[in-house]
Amino acid sequence: MHKITCDADLEEGMAALGALHPDWAAIIERTGIPPLRRREGGFAGLAAIIVSQQLSVASARAVWARVETVLAPLTPERILAATDEEMRLSGLSRPKQRTMRAVAAAIAGGELALETLETATPEQVHALMTAVSGIGPWTADIYLLFCLGHRDGFAAGDLAIQEAARVAFGLPARPGVAALEALAEDWRPWRGVAARLLWAYYAALKSREGVNA
Repeated sequence: MHKITCDADLEEGMAALGALHPDWAAIIERTGIPPLRRREGGFAGLAAIIVSQQLSVASARAVWARVETVLAPLTPERILAATDEEMRLSGLSRPKQRTMRAVAAAIAGGELALETLETATPEQVHALMTAVSGIGPWTADIYLLFCLGHRDGFAAGDLAIQEAARVAFGLPARPGVAALEALAEDWRPWRGVAARLLWAYYAALKSREGVNA
């Protein structure tokens, strides 16, 4: 699997995208090199993504700090052994508690072998991860992009990416998942760089013009 590991990888992808369409050149001119945003993989990395779902950055950090304190060492076995009171003290919502336990059980039982995802295609990663209760497409996409660093990962269901694409490519409305996936087909095998550029573009729009997600 080709991975995005450094700025040189981002620059290679940016050059490839810029050659595809002039709109990409305009995006790149505004964003520059986007953040790499790589993070730890494995169970801890997946757990951090689950914690961050539908939370602000500040709130996610606060909950994560409690999770790491109350449920240390953070392993599937520790989660499976945690009491209901410990899960409550961790700050996790009930749905996230259920997801964490489902993921821990899937890993402990061999249904989800995270190490095998290192060489899987984006489609295979999606299928394996979303087979676990509580893991949706967005969670699988974020793991694919930032924990695995897959060059062709994407997140068509992310609202910020959808809105950035609407503005950047002059679309009449914010594209849904299917429409954005169809648009992104032309960006293979650099959809992972495209996603990072669109996130950076959205941040620029939001800070300078005001964009409602």
